[in-house]
Amino acid sequence: MSKKSRKDRVDIVYSTKTDFEYDYNEEQKQETIDASKQKLKVYLDTKAKKKGKQATLISGFKGSDDDLKMLSKLLKTKCAVGGSVKDGDILIQGDFRDKIVLILNNEGYKAKKL
Repeated sequence: MSKKSRKDRVDIVYSTKTDFEYDYNEEQKQETIDASKQKLKVYLDTKAKKKGKQATLISGFKGSDDDLKMLSKLLKTKCAVGGSVKDGDILIQGDFRDKIVLILNNEGYKAKKL
């Protein structure tokens, strides 16, 4: 593990305690909400993300990055296409909105096609 630097400290300038240990704010893992409580939006994007090419975007996932990547891998495998995870959204290459909504509903998510 790397040594923590003074630049990582927040709100502490100086302490007179000789045995003071600074508590670094470690990023807390965001817990993943249950699949039945997730409200995912599935829509087609042809503008920003893929430079004019069609891509299906899934947004609205609330949870850890690991769970988001696992869901992305499941969708890419079931659709047999490529894709990625960026900024909390899942990007699937091509127009697979109907198929993805069906897969997500079978997995217990509330998915809506926009």
